[in-house]
Amino acid sequence: MSLLETQSLTMYFGLLAAVNDVSLRIERDEIHAIIGPNGAGKTTFLNLLSGELHPTTGSLYFQGHDVTRWSPDRRARAGIGRSFQHSSVFEDLSVHENLRLAAQTQFPGSFGFFQSADRYDDVHERVAEIQSALSLTASENTRAGELSHGEQRQLEIGMLMAISPTLMLLDEPTSGMSRNETLDLINILRQLAAKHTVVLVEHDMDVVFELANRITVLVNGSVIASGAPDEIRADKAVRTAYLGH
Repeated sequence: MSLLETQSLTMYFGLLAAVNDVSLRIERDEIHAIIGPNGAGKTTFLNLLSGELHPTTGSLYFQGHDVTRWSPDRRARAGIGRSFQHSSVFEDLSVHENLRLAAQTQFPGSFGFFQSADRYDDVHERVAEIQSALSLTASENTRAGELSHGEQRQLEIGMLMAISPTLMLLDEPTSGMSRNETLDLINILRQLAAKHTVVLVEHDMDVVFELANRITVLVNGSVIASGAPDEIRADKAVRTAYLGH
């Protein structure tokens, strides 16, 4: 059984089908990239997977359960985590505090009023583990707003890791990054793929072909190809519509 499956997923905005009859399977333990030109429906599709939008027609199944009408928070509790195109960290809080707040959602008893959350061993260990994995330990007391753009994106992914999702939905995680920051993030995403299934919307084709096990190409809301990276590179329709020659 696939981890996630869409069946004829369609989303209309007025008369425009932003996502049109998309049937797709996301397998466990893979990085599945969604690519396509601007306006192809990539972010809308990700919003349908996360529950930010509900489809006009079609169905969505996660671990065998029909989650088509589930809210984003219910999907998050079931194991679907989501990042966005623009950083969503708490800029006035430190790196450590951002990660701790995310980790506390997995340990509800740690939201007590009368002692520091750092005194809860489970929370503290989880935060320390993520800071180490993302090389953020040296910056743990730095305000998130003072981090570089690349570091903020790493922190956002760390916050996503803290809620321990089975499926991670990442919307253009390398957007606005320098080449060195992008290379750092590629290494982080490789590590994530060892424990999480990842759906990646990404405009940087070097990143896509470096990381993805499978690639789906959207054009005008419809799937024109889906397959292994070598298959997508060789697909004439994809080259004509998006990759070029």
